[in-house]
Amino acid sequence: MSIEAINEQLLRAIGVGVALLDVKSFSFHFHNDTFEEWFGAPEEGAKLNDVLTELDIDALRTGLRENRRYTAETRFKKKRRTMVVAVDFTPTLEGEQEIAVLVCQNITRIRELESMIDSYSMMVERNNREIKREKEQVEKLLLNIMPRAVYEEFKTFGVVTPQLYDPVSVLMLDFVGFTDMVASADPSVTVTELNDIYSAFDRIGEQFGCERIKTIGDAYITVAGLPDPTPDHAKAAANAAIRFIRYLERRNSSHPNQWRCRIGLATGAVVGSVVGIQKYVYDIFGPAVNLASRLQEFSEPMQISVQDDMAVVLREQFELDSLGKRQIRGFDEQEVWRLHDSSRIMSQAGS
Repeated sequence: MSIEAINEQLLRAIGVGVALLDVKSFSFHFHNDTFEEWFGAPEEGAKLNDVLTELDIDALRTGLRENRRYTAETRFKKKRRTMVVAVDFTPTLEGEQEIAVLVCQNITRIRELESMIDSYSMMVERNNREIKREKEQVEKLLLNIMPRAVYEEFKTFGVVTPQLYDPVSVLMLDFVGFTDMVASADPSVTVTELNDIYSAFDRIGEQFGCERIKTIGDAYITVAGLPDPTPDHAKAAANAAIRFIRYLERRNSSHPNQWRCRIGLATGAVVGSVVGIQKYVYDIFGPAVNLASRLQEFSEPMQISVQDDMAVVLREQFELDSLGKRQIRGFDEQEVWRLHDSSRIMSQAGS
């Protein structure tokens, strides 16, 4: 087959650029119109690297010699657009002369699509990371307002079944003179200090297995024995109450604002559930909650009042003294006890 016998019409129809080159010098013997349209017409005597300046000629020689084929890609500007062309060299014989057949295919659109896919994949990956981060933030927020077991049920089923927990021990705390402090102090200072104190209470409560339920202004409610039953729930709540007061005493010794609290402790049954539809709140209801709230009223600043039934449980490990029988609103008259910070068997955990 002679060079002149190549069907130019076919070469144009298949939409590829074709050129024939001398293998030794890589000078052009022939090129079709598509090749010329993409790369321009080679001048007389022009060689391959004059036209395809990015091509590695040494790699081309090695590929033809060792593999009888060489493929590569080249990029160039064409009317403000970057074209990507795949080049494929195959050696053949024209009589005794070795000829390299160069076939060029425009893969610009393929590379553009690949780039779009890569960009899309990166965008999806970035969005997935953001979604994961937001999910973690939501999870962290929900875990701040409900126990983990309750959160897992809510995440799985979308609802939380109200549960009766009996018995548990409830610790109810509020601050003395908080209303006056809010009215007279810088609001940002008050909120910052309150946040510091509640964060410390959370850490202390966690040491003793107490689950903080909520805060309402200066009221702080935590429970021992919920959601997982704990045989020593009364002891856990008592230890947490003592450590709360110790923490405030140490803090007051180095801060100008003096925070003094009153604490009520009660044991009994509560019902726990998520309430609300648009704004979820995990809350507890029941006699133990109401009684702990009432017992606060019998506490002096920085003191802890305990119901009679709970005092019976704590008496062997903690020091208590009787405040006498008291009429408790919503309950029968019963004896109220004061818990002192000098237990006979101290917990190993520190504040």
